[in-house]
Amino acid sequence: MTTVRAYRRLSVEERRAQLLDAALSLFAHRAPEEVSLDDVAEAAGVSRPLVYRYFPGGKQQLYEAALRSAADLLQQCFDEPQAGPLTQRLSRALDRYLAFVDEHDAGFSALLQGGSVVETSRTTATVDGIRRAAAQQILYHLAVPAPGPRLRMMVRTWITAVEAASLIWIDEGKQPDVSVLRDWLVDQFIALLTATAATDPETAAAARAALAMESADGPVGVLARRVIPVVSEAAHLL
Repeated sequence: MTTVRAYRRLSVEERRAQLLDAALSLFAHRAPEEVSLDDVAEAAGVSRPLVYRYFPGGKQQLYEAALRSAADLLQQCFDEPQAGPLTQRLSRALDRYLAFVDEHDAGFSALLQGGSVVETSRTTATVDGIRRAAAQQILYHLAVPAPGPRLRMMVRTWITAVEAASLIWIDEGKQPDVSVLRDWLVDQFIALLTATAATDPETAAAARAALAMESADGPVGVLARRVIPVVSEAAHLL
């Protein structure tokens, strides 16, 4: 027997938010093409006509609105006060980002891998906007107001690596532990930053300023102590 839940009188903004929350929950665990408006209506405890009233464009409009909502949440993951060691800021941002990935695993995969029947130029632009906003936040923390092409490319390369690692992590059954993944991604950032600094003066200046705030027992110091012996041994073999 189907139980019909009584409608609660909500404002337009509250009802729209309720429908978006229901849609996000469904899209988090199922590919967009597998979610129907009936599914969203049932999850929200409303009728299908009510969903159409708020989203007359049907599932496409609802999906794009839900995607925009998810994009806002993802962008907020990288919002961090410009204080303290850079690696600590990155770690906190990654903790929030990876928590989102963990909670919205199937939806995150569908979002970044594309190929959905509801994918459009607008959804692609939304995803690209997430990447650009994340890159801008990283550059903000590097305190470089007008970065050159090498530094911009380095930061955007790292953002791409974070995305790829997140997708692989989901595919690998969320192994290794999320804290191990986070620390590895921070190490990758340090490695990319220092490698780019070796040939780009602007990145070198940003790296010196950022690394000066790190402690000897922090991620940079630990990584250096692990890498230097490996590099030294390799140098002897050349």
